[in-house]
Order: sequence, then structure tokens, then C-alpha cells
Amino acid sequence: MLWWYEHFTTVVLLFNLVLAAAVIFLERRNVGVTWAWLMVLLFIPVIGFIVYLVFGQNLSKVKLYKISRETSQVIKAIIEGQRRAYMHNDIQFHDPAMVPYSNLIYMNLSSGFALYTQDNEVEIYTDGHDKFDALIRDIAGAKLHIHLMYYIVKDDAIGKRLMAALVERARAGVEVRFLYDHIGSSRLRSAYFADLIQAGGHVASFFPSKIPYLNFRVNYRNHRKLAIIDGAVGYIGGFNIGDEYLGLDKRFGYWRDTHLRLRGSSVLQMQAQFLLDWNLASVTAIPENPGYFPVIESDGQVGVQIVSSGPNNTAEQIKNAYIKMIHSAKEYIYIQTPYFIPDESVLTAIRLAALSGVEVVLMLPAVPDHKMVYWASYSYLGDVLDAGGRCMLYTKGFLHAKTIVVDGKIASVGTANVDIRSFKLNFEANAIIYDSGAAGRLKLIFEQDMTDCRELTPEDYAARSRLQRFRESFTRLLSPIL
Repeated sequence: MLWWYEHFTTVVLLFNLVLAAAVIFLERRNVGVTWAWLMVLLFIPVIGFIVYLVFGQNLSKVKLYKISRETSQVIKAIIEGQRRAYMHNDIQFHDPAMVPYSNLIYMNLSSGFALYTQDNEVEIYTDGHDKFDALIRDIAGAKLHIHLMYYIVKDDAIGKRLMAALVERARAGVEVRFLYDHIGSSRLRSAYFADLIQAGGHVASFFPSKIPYLNFRVNYRNHRKLAIIDGAVGYIGGFNIGDEYLGLDKRFGYWRDTHLRLRGSSVLQMQAQFLLDWNLASVTAIPENPGYFPVIESDGQVGVQIVSSGPNNTAEQIKNAYIKMIHSAKEYIYIQTPYFIPDESVLTAIRLAALSGVEVVLMLPAVPDHKMVYWASYSYLGDVLDAGGRCMLYTKGFLHAKTIVVDGKIASVGTANVDIRSFKLNFEANAIIYDSGAAGRLKLIFEQDMTDCRELTPEDYAARSRLQRFRESFTRLLSPIL
């Protein structure tokens, strides 16, 4: 026993070295992520190992989603048919200004199975009241099924209002399914869903804890916010379910977010993603049914791709879409994100754009909701400013929008922030919009938001305190795993 106490430190050190070697040589992770984990393992022995077990799993080697052979063959045939059409320039764009973005469409199609559709109608919501009023109206009109997926769900006023609408439809015979993230909604009591379940609705949580207070997949969160009604109307964007998203939280005040209401064939892609996530999370799988994919009747003319990504895939489809959009810019790039922790490839793309004379404007909230993430974000602003970009800090309330607008022609709205967590660790979904009208509206919204910002100048940035600089330097080292 005495020998154990005398050699405990040596045993712990050797164990950490073995685990560190495994991280380096076996995991094949990104270099930045590898160094971040090595810091944790070597400087915080024992505790670092426990943290690694909980947060360090690599899901890219795990086959999470299961699709029948027949369905897989149908999907591959559709994708391959559209790929051939692009290769032979057989696509007729409703908006001729989209022709230069054919390679972006092709990339999303090839790497992310994101079909391009041009029959979509797009409505943009920037206020929580408007978004939830519209969603609840659509729910009230549902005839066949309602599929909801949210990261954060709260049992407050808006949560109760939404649930009442769902229960009413379930009692009327409409299929209702509600998928929520177990970690994002960790404070939500199961009683919240009691009436819905009693009315015949179905509920599932994503990656729940199999052992109380211990979740080995806690680091992998389903951050998607999707709502699909009858396979004909879809919602995608940044709003979760809670009163704070209506601007009713005293800490944050006004909540500025962006959400889309879509009608058209793009909704079917959202439906497919919901079914995949539901069947992964629920013990009761949704059977394959053509009724979930109705023939769409829409007068829309907007081109849309729904791009999804997650830790189960190393392709990082949304990050690649961001980079490709940035590289395509000729005049300006407007970016809104609550968290700005880019990896080297994204940061390089932004810097190159600014150095090439493209107007780069980055907008973040002036007040943080997560301090360490905010400090890490602040550390990257200097790189943008040094390249000639502009940084705007939103002061009217909390900015939660995840929006990119390029040259008033293409745009992205969805759930993915411009940070490594969204690129590598979270399950995310974005709508890439190819339409001068919709992108132009998002541009005007961004410019209106700028009137509620204060600009962070290079002089302001240089005047930061030593304490602030230390915080930024420390959190930047951990940014790959924040």
C-alpha cells in the first residue's frame, strides 16, 4: 500500500502520457484540437482524463444514421442526376444572377447531399413574437403531422402557449412529434410533455444521459431548430423556445435573432433531416411513408439548399459552405454571429477577403452570455481588424442571429455559429439562399442593425487592459474545445 502512495504521481503521469499518445497517434484529430486536449491532459492530471472521457469522444468513426438500402439508392440516384445536370450546365436558374454560384451549389450537393430547389417562398423573421405567432398559426392549421426539433425548450409562457397548440392538434388526430436536445433542455421537466403524450403525441430527447448526472455524449449537441408542418411549411433559424427569445429576460433585454419560414421543396429536405434525427433519438422509429414527402405546390421562385452537418461526419459541410461563400464575394460580406471562434481556414478566408478590398463587416453582441466564449471570440477580432475588416458590437440587446450575406445575392440563415463548436461538435442545419430579392432583404436588415451598434475600432481594440488580453490569450488556447 505504501508503494502505491509513493508512486501515485508517477503512475498518473505515465497514464496521462499514454492517453496523450493515443490522442496524437490514434484519434487523427485536427492539430488545434489535439493541442488543446494535450494541455488539458498534461496540466490537469486525473481530472483532465475524466474531462476527456466526457467531452473528447470522436463520433466521426461511428455510423449513427441508418437508412434502408432502397431509400439510400433513391437518394443517391436523385443526387447523381442533379450533379450530372450541373456538370453539363443543364440547370436553368430562375435568377440569372445565381449562375456564378453553380460551384457552391455543386459542392453542397456533392459533400452534403443538399439538393438545390427553386420553388421556394421565403419569409424572414427577426422578432420572436412574429416568429412564434406565425409558427403557432401554422400548427393550428396542421392536418397531417407536426414535427418539431429544438435545442432549448423552456416551460414558461411561450413554452406553454406552444404546447397548448400542439396538444389541441394531437387531440384532433394530427401526428405530433417533439424532439429536444437533452443537454440544451436539461432543466426541462418531463411533466411539460405529459398532456401531449396523453393526447397521443410523441416525444424524444437527443443523446440523453443513460447514467444519472453522467453523459458521455454531453459534448455533442443537437443544435438544430426545425419545425415542419404537413411536409409543406418549414421553419429554420436561431430562435429556441423560451420567453427570453421574446425579449422578456431582464439580463439580455431585446433578443435579436433571424429565422426563416419556408414553403417549397426545401421543406422536404428539412423533413428528411428530422426523420433521421428522430430515428436516432427515439426507440420508436418513424416508418418510411411517402405521406411525409407530399407533392409540393408552390409559386415560389427562390433557390434554396438545406445544408446539414454534425460530428458524425468529418466533411464539415456548413463550414465549407461558409468558406466558399466568403471566397465568392466581390463587394461585401456581412456576418452576424453571437460567437466568433473560427478555425484557421475560416479566419484565413475572412482575412483574404478583407485584404483583397472586399468590405467585411462582422457583427457580434456587445454583452456576452458565455464569458469564456466571449473572451475567445474577442481574441480573433484583432485578426479581422488588422486585415481591414470592421467589427460592430450590437448594443440594443442580445444578438443571436447566425446570418451571412454576400453581395446581396446569396445568404445563409440557420443554426450554425461561426465557431469551431458549430463546425465540428454540434448537429446543425442552415438554409443557403440563392436569390437577389431575399439576400437583398437580409442586407437591409443587417444595415438597420448597424444603427444599433457601436463600432470596435483598431484604436479601441489596442486599448484593451492587460487582464482582458490575458483572458483572451488563455481562452484562445482552449477555443477548439469550448
